[in-house]
Amino acid sequence: MILKEIKTIIKILIAFYKEKKMKIIVDGFGGDNAPLEIVKGIALALDKYKDLSIVVTGDENAIKALIQEYKIDKNRIEVIHTTEIISNNESPTEAIRSKKDSSLVVALEILKKEDEVIGLVSAGSTGAVLTGAFMKLGRMKGVSRPALAPTLPTKNGKQVVLIDCGANMDAKPINLCHFALMGSAYVQHMYGISNPRVALLNVGVENEKGNELCHQTFPLLKNLDINFVGNMEARDFLSGDYDVVVSDGFSGNVLLKSTEGAILLVLSLLKTSIKARKMSKFGALFMRKTFKDIKKNLNYENKGGSPFLGAKKIVIKSHGSSMATSIFASIEQVIDINNKGVYNSIDQAVANAGKICDDIEGN
Repeated sequence: MILKEIKTIIKILIAFYKEKKMKIIVDGFGGDNAPLEIVKGIALALDKYKDLSIVVTGDENAIKALIQEYKIDKNRIEVIHTTEIISNNESPTEAIRSKKDSSLVVALEILKKEDEVIGLVSAGSTGAVLTGAFMKLGRMKGVSRPALAPTLPTKNGKQVVLIDCGANMDAKPINLCHFALMGSAYVQHMYGISNPRVALLNVGVENEKGNELCHQTFPLLKNLDINFVGNMEARDFLSGDYDVVVSDGFSGNVLLKSTEGAILLVLSLLKTSIKARKMSKFGALFMRKTFKDIKKNLNYENKGGSPFLGAKKIVIKSHGSSMATSIFASIEQVIDINNKGVYNSIDQAVANAGKICDDIEGN
């Protein structure tokens, strides 16, 4: 009798352990620095998360050589051999359809079919990753379109999420309403902000400003169960006054790239000015820690990638030039999103707004 009870307890413990284990798939040949930095990032993740296992797709010989070089536990990493790579200059739709043995398409297929795989990380072609996720995984129930949602630092040391920044170049009011719901739920549960401030990207803060899309969307956002604080001008994007900024993919991408370019320009000018004067060099010695803090805060490598919110499973698009630390951070994002139940919260937020959104779509 006692032996039977012990066996039962052991079975329960084994089942609990299995539930706690996580499996993530990584596109091993996506990005400018693949597969070296991809595998190094995987090594960092496996070293930190002992309950994590990784599936990586790509050229088996190249990946296994790196696994051996970096002494990665072979019991926790599985290599799926693929023979094709999708490049940035290919048509995303055509590439997804024709290159069925590419590292990205195979990764997406595994993500779709295997329930135990919780998410995907890829630093490959943005268009291919988003198109592939949409075609292979599909949308969460009630979501009109998934959207890319990067997180950027603000001047008060916090963060702001931009949704969408390039997945949907032409959007409708219903799409922006879903972006707002998803972005608000994401920030609330990912960063612990109880009542996220949601703004609509516009050319002015006045209610009547903007194009027809903004005119139609503004009153709809006011009716949603979110903390909508009105329009936001692009210059206030990193002010810290907003937690979520809603936009169509075209305007959002312009805002994102302009912001990145402006930050790089300021840092470059600052560096050039300091080098040009001896006294500036001397003063810079005393501000070395300050400069390091600024660089660390602005460095995307430490923050991972952008989640494709609204897809049926977690997809993180890492920057194309990602190094190992960024790949590691992207894997960590998948883990955090999964453990914090972010997708369940998004699903609930969209479901709760179902009647309002149905009315919008019907008009």
